[in-house]
Amino acid sequence: MQNTGPEPSDPPTGEPAPAAAVPTSRAVLGGVLMGLANLVPGISGGTMILALGLYDRFIGAVADVTRLRIRREHVLFLGAVAMGLVLAILLASGLAVRLVAEHRWAMYALFIGMTLGGAPELLRESRPARASVAIAFACGLGLMAWFALRSGETRLEPTTLTLLAVGALAAASMILPGVSGSYILLILGMYDVVVGSLSLSEVRAAPMDSLRIVGPVVVGAAAGIALLSNLLKGLLRRFGPESHGALLGLLVGSVIGLYPFQESVHPELAHRPTRKAIEAVVLDGEAAADVAGDAGIERLDAAALESLAATWAEADKATLKRASLETRRFAPDGWLIGRAIALFAVGFALTRALGRRSGG
Repeated sequence: MQNTGPEPSDPPTGEPAPAAAVPTSRAVLGGVLMGLANLVPGISGGTMILALGLYDRFIGAVADVTRLRIRREHVLFLGAVAMGLVLAILLASGLAVRLVAEHRWAMYALFIGMTLGGAPELLRESRPARASVAIAFACGLGLMAWFALRSGETRLEPTTLTLLAVGALAAASMILPGVSGSYILLILGMYDVVVGSLSLSEVRAAPMDSLRIVGPVVVGAAAGIALLSNLLKGLLRRFGPESHGALLGLLVGSVIGLYPFQESVHPELAHRPTRKAIEAVVLDGEAAADVAGDAGIERLDAAALESLAATWAEADKATLKRASLETRRFAPDGWLIGRAIALFAVGFALTRALGRRSGG
């Protein structure tokens, strides 16, 4: 006869501790860090929820909700995470984007520390150490290295099946640590198609065309989240050390693209308001004088905007976005290295402090 005892207290399942054991403040903080991470190029929200030690709970809650197994603790936990994520995006998006554009070395040093602060917890969950765990770790690390080295090398045709698959893959950025949804779109050559269809001007001009793009992507994303969360829940339950080893590889590999001593190749595009002003002139045909006046961007007058627009006259939206993410390394002096190490230490210590389990 099937065991009908309380599921959270059933030891053979290997399930993580109930989500109700997580203080609401900690769940909200996890959502805030997820939101901030999503605002930083190359970092996914899953990375920070993993670093805080909430990943198993998060996956379990999402998996159960997508299978309509609604529990009060799951709803409260996911609601708190969602609240923190929305607050971070609404209140800190402008500041985060500006800090990354103007102080990339500092933000990346801090985020590397915060990310690797979750490694000791995952290392503990990966025990006992054995060959299968090492192989899983290498696979996770190799996957992130592949993502770091590829960008825009593929171009897919926007068929319905392709868009469904793209939506499912992009949804991985909400589940898998270290996987950025925008980078997946860039790698597959679909960034301009998907993001372009979401623009207000495109929706107004051709609403049905936009729906034909966005609809399959949304359906694919929903299916991807449901399938991947349930798959990961099963893997974490049945192959705990190996699954955590793979997650450790993803976590460590996610910092490959976050080398702090780099600067924007095109700072005018890395600054989002300036890039939007260039897009308005180049893509929408607006007058530089009108755009410069409306944008309210400091040190950008109509003549400067016209010059920038002429430089990027042949670019489309995807090209401008890719160019805004291009970086080059520079040689730091000793003082800068010291400050970066200090920020790394602060980030590492912060995650370790926040990620400690309270009461199991």
